[in-house]
Amino acid sequence: MSTETLIHPPVHDADALIADMGARARAAAKRMAVAPTAKKAEGLRAAAAELRAQAPAILDANARDMAAGEANGLTSAMLDRLRLDAGRLGAIADAVEAVAALPDPVGAEIDRATRPNGMVLSRVRVPLGVIGIIYESRPNVTADAAALGLMSGNAVILRGGSEAVHSNRAIHAALAAGLAEAGLPADAVQLVPTQDRAAVGALLRAQGLVDIIIPRGGKGLVARVQDEARVPVLAHLDGICHLYIDAAADPEQATLLAVNAKMRRTGICGATETILIDRAYSAPRAIVDALVAAGCEVRGDEAIAALSPHVTRASANDWDCEYLDAIVSIAAVDGIEGALAHIDAHSSRHTDAIVTEDAAAAERFLAEVDSAIVMHNASTQFADGGEFGLGAEIGIATGRLHARGPVALEGLTTYKWLVRGSGQTRP
Repeated sequence: MSTETLIHPPVHDADALIADMGARARAAAKRMAVAPTAKKAEGLRAAAAELRAQAPAILDANARDMAAGEANGLTSAMLDRLRLDAGRLGAIADAVEAVAALPDPVGAEIDRATRPNGMVLSRVRVPLGVIGIIYESRPNVTADAAALGLMSGNAVILRGGSEAVHSNRAIHAALAAGLAEAGLPADAVQLVPTQDRAAVGALLRAQGLVDIIIPRGGKGLVARVQDEARVPVLAHLDGICHLYIDAAADPEQATLLAVNAKMRRTGICGATETILIDRAYSAPRAIVDALVAAGCEVRGDEAIAALSPHVTRASANDWDCEYLDAIVSIAAVDGIEGALAHIDAHSSRHTDAIVTEDAAAAERFLAEVDSAIVMHNASTQFADGGEFGLGAEIGIATGRLHARGPVALEGLTTYKWLVRGSGQTRP
């Protein structure tokens, strides 16, 4: 049997495979929903310890994925998402431990009221149930999703991309060992054992077994999930993030933020893809020069292209492009009105930021930009659950229903009403 067949074993009955996994996940979810906070935290701490203990095996598995990715021509952005080293793996383990230390949302009372007839009504948080997570490239999602799912009382079924298959399996093995040590059900975190695309279709059709699907990946993946899913979807669309440099921006701060927002890590969804500069801003050339010096390709409109020979003219498609690379589009706009209009036309509603010392302009931007995350004088690279104090994150939701922005523990719960009466009957 070839190595490729071992990595991508064919599925003779994908629906039966997912039905079995879903039934086991449903049983595990019932146990997780009532698991004490201390027991869930114990399981996560044990999982983090296993991630550290099994680091050599995990890094070896990742090296195999990286070699295959380079041979298969993965982009630099995809390779950056895939790559693990001792520091990144340590950060993954730290994130799992951080989730263990967070307040448990399950059972938390949202509100309470007493009706005129004496009935006491309350709303309390409860787990969603079984969560299917389909993702590409990022092996850290395997640990993040497991940690968040467990702490919020859910069971998760993970289906990672083929480019990270060895890394995902090694990380999952460490997580499973930690759960077993803590006495939690191993079926609370399952990894689909095949890369056969038929299994994805079966997962998307698993009504009654899977309560919600969360896709993390490119346009193709998200589009397929939204088109085929028969269960609710919590979508993370493009990260077409904007940084608007207002006329009242501090030049030193504006240049620093522009370079960091674009170049710190170009392959993440919070990387700025378009910079908008007020025509009245005093130092646009400094921003262009700093980006070029940092190794960024700059594509600009007519006004920006006139500033430097290093700028190439942007096409119409550039304003709607998530580069995930060292490329940025820059446009000159007529004040905050122009910035708001451009963002409204081209933003993916992920993260947009303003740089300004004008408090009124900042408050208007924060109020009128309709994105999941809106920032003032901060790099869009902070669009991350960990930076928001949420521990790990399962993704940035760009829609309006159920959850929005970084989705962590609270976003993986819903609520139920509890009614406590004393014999009331309805007239």
